[in-house]
Amino acid sequence: MSSNINDTFFNGAYKEVWRKLIPPGLSEIECDFVEDIAQLKKGDAVLDIMCGYGRHALELARRGYTVTAVDNSAGYVKEIENAAATEALAIEAIAEGALAVPLQKNYKAVLCMGNSFAFFNRNDALALLKKLSAHLQSDGILIINSWMIAEIAIKHFREKEWIALDGYKYLLDYKFQFHPSRIESEHTLVSADGRVEVIHGVDYIFTLAEMEAMFNEAGLVTKAMYATPRKRPFKMGDNKIYIVAAKADAAV
Repeated sequence: MSSNINDTFFNGAYKEVWRKLIPPGLSEIECDFVEDIAQLKKGDAVLDIMCGYGRHALELARRGYTVTAVDNSAGYVKEIENAAATEALAIEAIAEGALAVPLQKNYKAVLCMGNSFAFFNRNDALALLKKLSAHLQSDGILIINSWMIAEIAIKHFREKEWIALDGYKYLLDYKFQFHPSRIESEHTLVSADGRVEVIHGVDYIFTLAEMEAMFNEAGLVTKAMYATPRKRPFKMGDNKIYIVAAKADAAV
Protein backbone atom coordinates (compact mmCIF):
# COMPACT_ATOMS: atom_id res chain seq x y z
CA MET A 1 0.00 0.00 0.00
CA SER A 2 1.62 3.20 -1.17
CA SER A 3 1.31 6.72 0.23
CA ASN A 4 -1.66 8.46 -1.41
CA ILE A 5 -2.02 12.24 -1.78
CA ASN A 6 -5.80 11.77 -1.93
CA ASP A 7 -5.93 10.49 1.67
CA THR A 8 -6.16 14.05 3.00
CA PHE A 9 -8.28 15.51 0.21
CA PHE A 10 -11.45 15.69 2.32
CA ASN A 11 -9.81 16.99 5.50
CA GLY A 12 -10.70 20.65 4.99
CA ALA A 13 -13.34 22.67 3.16
CA TYR A 14 -13.80 20.09 0.42
CA LYS A 15 -15.58 17.90 2.96
CA GLU A 16 -18.55 20.29 2.63
CA VAL A 17 -17.94 21.32 -0.98
CA TRP A 18 -18.31 17.70 -2.13
CA ARG A 19 -21.81 17.60 -0.63
CA LYS A 20 -22.76 20.72 -2.58
CA LEU A 21 -21.55 19.18 -5.86
CA ILE A 22 -24.04 16.27 -5.73
CA PRO A 23 -27.23 17.08 -7.70
CA PRO A 24 -30.48 16.71 -5.72
CA GLY A 25 -32.02 13.28 -6.15
CA LEU A 26 -28.93 11.67 -7.69
CA SER A 27 -28.12 9.48 -4.69
CA GLU A 28 -31.67 8.10 -4.54
CA ILE A 29 -31.66 7.34 -8.27
CA GLU A 30 -28.29 5.61 -7.95
CA CYS A 31 -29.67 3.50 -5.08
CA ASP A 32 -32.59 2.47 -7.33
CA PHE A 33 -29.96 1.38 -9.84
CA VAL A 34 -28.03 -0.61 -7.20
CA GLU A 35 -31.18 -2.39 -6.05
CA ASP A 36 -32.11 -3.30 -9.62
CA ILE A 37 -28.67 -4.37 -10.86
CA ALA A 38 -27.80 -6.39 -7.76
CA GLN A 39 -31.34 -7.76 -7.36
CA LEU A 40 -31.19 -6.94 -3.67
CA LYS A 41 -33.56 -8.49 -1.15
CA LYS A 42 -34.31 -7.10 2.29
CA GLY A 43 -31.51 -7.85 4.69
CA ASP A 44 -28.86 -8.39 2.00
CA ALA A 45 -25.37 -7.20 2.91
CA VAL A 46 -24.02 -4.15 1.05
CA LEU A 47 -20.51 -2.70 1.24
CA ASP A 48 -20.09 1.01 0.43
CA ILE A 49 -16.34 1.54 0.17
CA MET A 50 -15.04 5.14 0.33
CA CYS A 51 -18.61 6.07 1.20
CA GLY A 52 -18.06 9.77 1.96
CA TYR A 53 -20.87 11.24 4.04
CA GLY A 54 -22.99 8.14 3.47
CA ARG A 55 -25.36 9.31 0.77
CA HIS A 56 -25.73 5.76 -0.59
CA ALA A 57 -25.10 3.85 2.65
CA LEU A 58 -27.81 5.67 4.58
CA GLU A 59 -30.36 5.47 1.77
CA LEU A 60 -29.79 1.75 1.23
CA ALA A 61 -30.06 1.09 4.97
CA ARG A 62 -33.36 2.99 4.97
CA ARG A 63 -34.55 0.57 2.30
CA GLY A 64 -33.88 -2.42 4.53
CA TYR A 65 -30.37 -3.58 3.65
CA THR A 66 -27.51 -4.29 6.05
CA VAL A 67 -24.75 -1.85 5.17
CA THR A 68 -21.05 -1.64 5.92
CA ALA A 69 -19.85 1.92 5.24
CA VAL A 70 -16.11 2.58 5.03
CA ASP A 71 -14.34 5.92 4.72
CA ASN A 72 -11.04 7.33 5.96
CA SER A 73 -12.73 10.56 7.08
CA ALA A 74 -13.57 10.26 10.78
CA GLY A 75 -15.89 13.26 10.41
CA TYR A 76 -17.94 11.60 7.68
CA VAL A 77 -18.09 8.32 9.63
CA LYS A 78 -19.31 10.13 12.75
CA GLU A 79 -22.09 11.71 10.68
CA ILE A 80 -23.16 8.28 9.45
CA GLU A 81 -23.06 6.80 12.95
CA ASN A 82 -25.21 9.63 14.30
CA ALA A 83 -27.78 9.29 11.51
CA ALA A 84 -27.86 5.51 11.90
CA ALA A 85 -28.44 5.81 15.65
CA THR A 86 -31.18 8.42 15.20
CA GLU A 87 -33.01 6.37 12.55
CA ALA A 88 -32.19 2.90 13.96
CA LEU A 89 -30.51 1.83 10.73
CA ALA A 90 -28.49 -1.35 10.19
CA ILE A 91 -25.16 0.32 9.37
CA GLU A 92 -21.68 -0.49 10.54
CA ALA A 93 -19.59 2.62 9.83
CA ILE A 94 -15.81 2.19 9.85
CA ALA A 95 -13.23 5.00 9.81
CA GLU A 96 -10.43 3.36 7.85
CA GLY A 97 -8.74 3.45 4.46
CA ALA A 98 -10.15 1.22 1.74
CA LEU A 99 -6.96 -0.81 1.41
CA ALA A 100 -6.40 -1.24 5.15
CA VAL A 101 -9.92 -1.93 6.42
CA PRO A 102 -10.46 -5.52 7.64
CA LEU A 103 -13.63 -6.92 6.09
CA GLN A 104 -15.41 -9.63 8.05
CA LYS A 105 -18.09 -10.94 5.68
CA ASN A 106 -19.19 -11.25 2.08
CA TYR A 107 -21.54 -8.88 0.30
CA LYS A 108 -24.32 -9.07 -2.29
CA ALA A 109 -23.42 -5.61 -3.57
CA VAL A 110 -20.14 -3.68 -3.32
CA LEU A 111 -20.18 0.01 -4.24
CA CYS A 112 -17.25 2.22 -5.21
CA MET A 113 -19.01 5.43 -6.21
CA GLY A 114 -18.24 9.09 -6.76
CA ASN A 115 -15.08 8.58 -8.83
CA SER A 116 -13.19 7.24 -5.79
CA PHE A 117 -11.64 4.32 -7.70
CA ALA A 118 -9.52 6.86 -9.60
CA PHE A 119 -7.72 7.75 -6.36
CA PHE A 120 -5.44 4.70 -6.71
CA ASN A 121 -2.48 3.87 -8.93
CA ARG A 122 -2.51 0.52 -10.69
CA ASN A 123 -0.86 -1.47 -7.91
CA ASP A 124 -3.24 -0.18 -5.26
CA ALA A 125 -6.26 -0.33 -7.58
CA LEU A 126 -5.54 -3.99 -8.28
CA ALA A 127 -5.03 -4.70 -4.58
CA LEU A 128 -8.38 -3.06 -3.85
CA LEU A 129 -10.15 -5.07 -6.56
CA LYS A 130 -8.70 -8.32 -5.24
CA LYS A 131 -9.87 -7.42 -1.75
CA LEU A 132 -13.38 -6.53 -2.90
CA SER A 133 -13.58 -9.65 -5.07
CA ALA A 134 -12.62 -11.81 -2.10
CA HIS A 135 -15.57 -10.40 -0.16
CA LEU A 136 -18.11 -10.48 -2.98
CA GLN A 137 -20.74 -13.20 -2.84
CA SER A 138 -20.73 -15.65 -5.74
CA ASP A 139 -23.92 -13.99 -7.02
CA GLY A 140 -22.82 -10.52 -5.98
CA ILE A 141 -22.27 -7.36 -8.01
CA LEU A 142 -19.51 -4.74 -7.90
CA ILE A 143 -20.44 -1.26 -9.14
CA ILE A 144 -17.77 1.33 -9.92
CA ASN A 145 -18.87 4.86 -10.79
CA SER A 146 -16.25 7.05 -12.47
CA TRP A 147 -15.70 10.07 -14.66
CA MET A 148 -11.95 9.54 -14.97
CA ILE A 149 -11.58 6.48 -17.19
CA ALA A 150 -9.51 7.30 -20.27
CA GLU A 151 -12.48 7.18 -22.65
CA ILE A 152 -14.04 10.03 -20.65
CA ALA A 153 -11.07 11.96 -19.28
CA ILE A 154 -9.24 12.42 -22.58
CA LYS A 155 -12.31 13.71 -24.43
CA HIS A 156 -13.48 16.06 -21.68
CA PHE A 157 -10.09 17.25 -20.37
CA ARG A 158 -9.82 20.96 -19.64
CA GLU A 159 -6.87 22.73 -18.05
CA LYS A 160 -9.01 25.15 -16.03
CA GLU A 161 -12.56 25.25 -14.74
CA TRP A 162 -14.60 27.56 -12.52
CA ILE A 163 -17.56 26.39 -10.47
CA ALA A 164 -19.90 28.67 -8.51
CA LEU A 165 -21.27 26.97 -5.41
CA ASP A 166 -23.41 28.05 -2.50
CA GLY A 167 -20.91 29.80 -0.25
CA TYR A 168 -17.82 29.10 -2.38
CA LYS A 169 -15.99 30.04 -5.53
CA TYR A 170 -14.15 26.98 -6.81
CA LEU A 171 -11.23 27.12 -9.27
CA LEU A 172 -9.73 23.93 -10.68
CA ASP A 173 -6.37 23.64 -12.47
CA TYR A 174 -5.57 20.34 -14.16
CA LYS A 175 -2.42 18.86 -15.67
CA PHE A 176 -2.51 15.63 -17.69
CA GLN A 177 0.61 13.62 -16.89
CA PHE A 178 2.01 10.34 -18.22
CA HIS A 179 3.84 7.27 -16.88
CA PRO A 180 1.46 6.56 -15.26
CA SER A 181 -1.44 8.31 -16.98
CA ARG A 182 -3.02 10.63 -14.45
CA ILE A 183 -4.55 14.05 -13.95
CA GLU A 184 -2.92 16.11 -11.24
CA SER A 185 -5.24 18.77 -9.89
CA GLU A 186 -5.05 21.93 -7.81
CA HIS A 187 -8.33 23.01 -6.21
CA THR A 188 -8.68 26.57 -4.92
CA LEU A 189 -11.70 27.12 -2.67
CA VAL A 190 -12.68 30.68 -1.78
CA SER A 191 -15.37 30.93 0.90
CA ALA A 192 -17.92 33.75 1.13
CA ASP A 193 -15.89 35.41 3.90
CA GLY A 194 -12.72 35.39 1.78
CA ARG A 195 -10.91 32.40 3.25
CA VAL A 196 -8.80 30.55 0.69
CA GLU A 197 -7.88 26.88 0.81
CA VAL A 198 -5.75 25.11 -1.80
CA ILE A 199 -5.75 21.32 -2.02
CA HIS A 200 -4.06 18.91 -4.41
CA GLY A 201 -5.22 15.58 -5.77
CA VAL A 202 -4.45 12.94 -8.38
CA ASP A 203 -6.83 10.91 -10.51
CA TYR A 204 -5.26 7.86 -12.14
CA ILE A 205 -6.50 7.23 -15.66
CA PHE A 206 -7.20 3.69 -16.91
CA THR A 207 -8.69 2.66 -20.23
CA LEU A 208 -11.62 0.27 -20.16
CA ALA A 209 -9.26 -2.41 -21.47
CA GLU A 210 -6.93 -1.77 -18.53
CA MET A 211 -9.89 -1.91 -16.16
CA GLU A 212 -10.95 -5.25 -17.63
CA ALA A 213 -7.41 -6.61 -17.28
CA MET A 214 -7.39 -5.65 -13.60
CA PHE A 215 -10.83 -7.19 -13.16
CA ASN A 216 -9.56 -10.43 -14.67
CA GLU A 217 -6.54 -10.50 -12.34
CA ALA A 218 -8.92 -10.02 -9.42
CA GLY A 219 -11.26 -12.82 -10.55
CA LEU A 220 -13.89 -10.42 -11.89
CA VAL A 221 -15.44 -9.72 -15.27
CA THR A 222 -17.38 -6.77 -16.67
CA LYS A 223 -21.10 -7.45 -17.04
CA ALA A 224 -22.35 -4.06 -18.25
CA MET A 225 -21.40 -0.40 -18.66
CA TYR A 226 -23.92 2.40 -18.35
CA ALA A 227 -23.72 6.17 -18.76
CA THR A 228 -26.58 6.86 -16.36
CA PRO A 229 -28.25 5.09 -13.43
CA ARG A 230 -31.28 4.79 -15.70
CA LYS A 231 -29.20 2.18 -17.57
CA ARG A 232 -28.46 4.01 -20.81
CA PRO A 233 -25.54 2.09 -22.34
CA PHE A 234 -22.20 3.87 -22.16
CA LYS A 235 -20.75 5.28 -25.38
CA MET A 236 -17.91 7.56 -26.38
CA GLY A 237 -18.75 11.15 -25.55
CA ASP A 238 -20.50 10.37 -22.28
CA ASN A 239 -19.11 12.07 -19.18
CA LYS A 240 -19.76 9.40 -16.57
CA ILE A 241 -19.77 5.62 -16.36
CA TYR A 242 -21.22 2.94 -14.10
CA ILE A 243 -19.24 -0.27 -14.55
CA VAL A 244 -20.98 -3.42 -13.33
CA ALA A 245 -18.71 -6.41 -12.58
CA ALA A 246 -19.25 -9.88 -11.15
CA LYS A 247 -17.25 -12.90 -10.15
CA ALA A 248 -15.68 -14.35 -13.28
CA ASP A 249 -16.79 -17.90 -12.50
CA ALA A 250 -20.37 -16.76 -11.82
CA ALA A 251 -20.92 -14.34 -14.73
CA VAL A 252 -22.96 -15.55 -17.65
